[in-house]
Amino acid sequence: MWERVRKLRVTRRMLGRLLIAAIGPATKKAIVKHGLKVKMVPEEYVAEAVVNKLRDKVNGKRVVLIRAKVARDVIPEELRAAGAEVDVVEAYETAAPEKSRARLHTLLKNSARRPHIVTFTSSSTAKNFAELLSHGKGGPPSASWLKDVQFASIGPVTSATLRELQMPPAIEAREFTMGGLIRSIVLARYAETCESRAIDPSGE
Repeated sequence: MWERVRKLRVTRRMLGRLLIAAIGPATKKAIVKHGLKVKMVPEEYVAEAVVNKLRDKVNGKRVVLIRAKVARDVIPEELRAAGAEVDVVEAYETAAPEKSRARLHTLLKNSARRPHIVTFTSSSTAKNFAELLSHGKGGPPSASWLKDVQFASIGPVTSATLRELQMPPAIEAREFTMGGLIRSIVLARYAETCESRAIDPSGE
């Protein structure tokens, strides 16, 4: 979006009149870095939470939604139902490099190098992962390649996609951010270590 703003010579002063909502703290940080103020960040970093915060404030308003090419339509549909005029602008798309297929196959077929945990930060990462492991034919990856591998999800939307792909997550972040995902993985591994050693993780 910022690349396009520069090309169109849109000034910060023009953008300063906008009321800006960000899906989460990382997005807010990226906006603030460019000198703009963020009016709203939902308590949960998912589309439904954004809608809940904005639904009563958008009747008769014009809204621009900057998002990925492939995304759920929860925000535009719900805000339109609440009386807003919504324009959806696709700012980026995710694509899996073809060379990643061979790299993943090599990694997961080798039991000595196979990761203990695979992390997913969006539904598109889950879908691309499954596609890369399916030899391009669709469907879930080979079960033998995923033996003893745990899946860690950044949040409930990504978790739902993983379940649809027959790759249910063992770990789900409580806070839907990269930091939250890391903390959930650390806590899960610590709990497993305590269990294996018959230690109460509460310290009692």
